[in-house]
Amino acid sequence: MTRYSAAHWGVYEVAADPAGAAPRLTPLRIDPDPNPIGLDQLDDSVTRLRIARPAIRKGWLEGRTREGRGEESFVELPWDEALDITAAEIARVQRDHGNEAIFGGSYGWSSAGRFHHAQSQLHRFYNMLGGYVRSVDSYSLGAGRVLMPHIATSMDDSNASHTSWDVLEAHCTLFVSFGGVPLKNTRVSSSGAGRHRVRGGLKKLREAGARIINIGPVGDNLGDGDAGEWIAIRPNTDTAMMLALAWVVLHDPLFDRSFLDSHTVGFDIFRAYLLGEADGTPKTPDWAAAITGVPAAQIAALGHDLLRHRTMLNCAWALQRAAHGEQPFWALVTLAAMVGQIGLPGGGYGLGYGAMNVMGSAHPRLPGPVFPQGRNGVSAFIPCARVTDMLLHPGDRFTYNGGVHVYPDIRLVHWAGGNPFHHHQDLNRLRQGWARPDTIIVQEQHWTPVARQADIVLPATISLERDDIGFATREGLFVAMRQAVPPQGEARDDHAIFAALARRLGVEQAFTEGLDTLDWLRRIYDESVEKIATTGINLPDFDHFWEDGLIDLSVHDAPHVMHADFRRDCSAHPLSTPSGKIEIFSEKIAGFALPDCPGHPVWLEPYEWLGHEKAGTYPLHLLSDQPERRLHSQLDASPYSRAGKVAGREPVYLNRTDAGARGIVDGDLVELFNDRGCCLAGAILSDAIMPGVARLATGAWFDPGPDLERHGNPNVLTLDRGASGLSQGCVAQTCLIEARRFTGEPPRLTVFDPPPVVTGG
Repeated sequence: MTRYSAAHWGVYEVAADPAGAAPRLTPLRIDPDPNPIGLDQLDDSVTRLRIARPAIRKGWLEGRTREGRGEESFVELPWDEALDITAAEIARVQRDHGNEAIFGGSYGWSSAGRFHHAQSQLHRFYNMLGGYVRSVDSYSLGAGRVLMPHIATSMDDSNASHTSWDVLEAHCTLFVSFGGVPLKNTRVSSSGAGRHRVRGGLKKLREAGARIINIGPVGDNLGDGDAGEWIAIRPNTDTAMMLALAWVVLHDPLFDRSFLDSHTVGFDIFRAYLLGEADGTPKTPDWAAAITGVPAAQIAALGHDLLRHRTMLNCAWALQRAAHGEQPFWALVTLAAMVGQIGLPGGGYGLGYGAMNVMGSAHPRLPGPVFPQGRNGVSAFIPCARVTDMLLHPGDRFTYNGGVHVYPDIRLVHWAGGNPFHHHQDLNRLRQGWARPDTIIVQEQHWTPVARQADIVLPATISLERDDIGFATREGLFVAMRQAVPPQGEARDDHAIFAALARRLGVEQAFTEGLDTLDWLRRIYDESVEKIATTGINLPDFDHFWEDGLIDLSVHDAPHVMHADFRRDCSAHPLSTPSGKIEIFSEKIAGFALPDCPGHPVWLEPYEWLGHEKAGTYPLHLLSDQPERRLHSQLDASPYSRAGKVAGREPVYLNRTDAGARGIVDGDLVELFNDRGCCLAGAILSDAIMPGVARLATGAWFDPGPDLERHGNPNVLTLDRGASGLSQGCVAQTCLIEARRFTGEPPRLTVFDPPPVVTGG
């Protein structure tokens, strides 16, 4: 019998080793383009970093001191002793400071399983205790998640509703993507990619004769990077080009405003801005050329082409991870509405072809298994990218989505799954904030950077060490993730850890409801099957599913066109906006009176360009994109991830002209720096990146030294500021730096060595 395991980067078949060694993972046979990430989850280089036993930082154990986080050794303790100490500390903070002093972190892609999802387990546990301070939105889509429900539809609906690749192949003749379609990003889906479809989708689109245009500062991020046109554009200026394209469309003899009149609101207010009637500046191609670096004639020609083809306009998520990140999404939707093809096969817009595997899926959208989390009794929250502000400035006010809120005073952080020392910006500033709470509890599988910065570390199992169910929206598979290997060391699954804490805190029955893991799997599967049956799809009972191991839903695939029903009859199928239509002008957002996010799409200069940096102190714009050889920071210690490094460091891609001016050659170690920090990286010179731009992927495990980060983590350089007063999203892509060749003896990397641990108890 074949056994399976689901991970965010793919579904794998698990083959037992007859000699008793670790099982061998192979790609799912029905996957047309398997992802190599994850095949070495059980490699010695990864397993040697596993956390073997519960461990408590020496200074905290002996004197409850906050000093020494990330520097001191840990003391291993028996589970019962560690759990008693942990439960007592949670109870103390509750008693002395209230539940509003507890932050339930757990941001990140911790598990593809629907039950052993650390975030869900942690949230249910604290909800049973009365609640916790939560975070909302995501680093990936902070601006988009807040904006899109106001103007079209939620990001979750958008992600699951993109026009399918088969429809694009049959109908699209012009595919224009701001930010490209980076194949490396599409190798994953939250909760498990099934059949990897994007490489094949782009290939078929090209073979069908479609013209594919990549607009961005990087030229090799369109599928395999071997086809299509590249229009090089200055980072953070896409909105200006979109506005100029809208100006061209408006003045084209083929422009037809009938769709605008029937399916949108507020166009005439935006039109006055576009023509310069509102601010005295018409948004012409000449105006945009001076901002973007794209020739005016090229902008004008593309604008006319939009109306003469079945055109799909796409925008990468990276564009909204920037200062004023709401504007490129809003401008793209507006431009697509002016072209008038939204809801037509092969036309309209996409917000993330190239962000995850799910976009463009023809699989049915079905409700999957859900582990219930209960109700949170604490109303306080933060946008996830404002965690350092919360820790450093309790009591300060912040705006979010039209409201004014207050940062709580956090005394205890409990993190289960995820790595803030990967996701967050300005890591030196985060370390300052991280030093302030009384206690940091981390449940982790490996000695990751966040585990090293904890006071209490509780070792958790990996997916291959437990039973679970894999299911991802529109990925077309149910996966029986049966345990493949025993837990390493004394690791326990997150549910067992929280159940043990719940027992000590008097809420065990509320948390577990008397169910063990298999009982929970059966329950959440059966609930999902019952909901799916209402769609006319009948699935096998749990026992048959568990025995067979895989349910393939591809027989139910069907072509899909985003917003087709809305286009056909917007009264019968309204959007979830206040007007039920696409809101080019949002009266609600305008009513918030935010100077950095008015009521319609606008061009606003990124604030990182201002002051001395604009004058040339830091002349390179840093792009911190997603890595090719791992998901975020997961499995950075693996052979596959480390094979892509240069001299053991994360590679930074530089244009040959920029490198030559600095005396940098291929393979050199370079220092990247600005006022916020400095890191080492290994140089790769490329003609596929425009002058004035550097590209350094995220996810190298944070390895701070006295004067510089040693491994190539770009978030020692990125700016920790909200995208706007509307979303407070992260602005990682708005970052200016300088580079210089590193001289001297390279410092030794330490992050792949476990921290010092002594046995106690």
